Amino acid sequence: MTGLRIALVYPELLGTYGDGGNALVAAERARARGYDVEVVAVPAGEPVPDDCDLYLLGGGEDEPQVLAAEGLRSDGALLRAVERGAVCLAVCAGLQIVGVDYTGPDGVQHPGLGLLPLRTQRAWGPGTPPRAVGDLAVTPSPGSGLVGTLYGYENHGGRTRPVEGATGEPLGYVPAGLGDGERTGVGNGTEDRAEGWIAEVGDGLVVATYLHGPVLAQNPELADLLLARAAGVGALAPFELPETEQLRGARRRQLGLTEAATRVGS
Repeated sequence: MTGLRIALVYPELLGTYGDGGNALVAAERARARGYDVEVVAVPAGEPVPDDCDLYLLGGGEDEPQVLAAEGLRSDGALLRAVERGAVCLAVCAGLQIVGVDYTGPDGVQHPGLGLLPLRTQRAWGPGTPPRAVGDLAVTPSPGSGLVGTLYGYENHGGRTRPVEGATGEPLGYVPAGLGDGERTGVGNGTEDRAEGWIAEVGDGLVVATYLHGPVLAQNPELADLLLARAAGVGALAPFELPETEQLRGARRRQLGLTEAATRVGS
């Protein structure tokens, strides 16, 4: 039996909106395929193991985000792990942390880990964009390896853009007409309606998204893409749960969308 180690990084700092559930989903989907799985919860202040196969970072409030970023930068283990071939999923605050820099609660740009070529900025005061809050559907980018629509819930004030010369591509795009373009249906908040980012980093893979949910519970295709890469296999055996499609169907109805309507430009 093949083993997989899944690291849930700083869950007390990066665990908003149930993002810790991504570890449960990934572990159970791997076990269903016969993998021996160990989930390693790494508390803040403890060294991050650099020998895990999949690393999970969730969302967090402003000050915990700064603490998490500082801890991960000083530790260095996540960068080493990805460069030697590990997979990282970074959600919301996690997305901002793995980028080049992000706006902290003091209004200053704080350094990120530099795993992804992303800069997150946030402005306060009259005339600034409102916080992006609401359900979200995302059409995957052609190069992401995903086919089905992604679903989740966004809640963030930052706007994230690639830096000059960025490698990789958005994880997907928010379909036109979803929400009012401000309070929901924002994604990264860019003009091209991009959401998230996916890139090869060293020998590893980093996937970032603003989707909560937890995202892997609503998007089993994404979970399996991460697990297959972490396991070093081309694809995993099929594993379907009726409850998952019921959840995805409920999300479509809540958004007022059909599956066909989630295509970019619809």
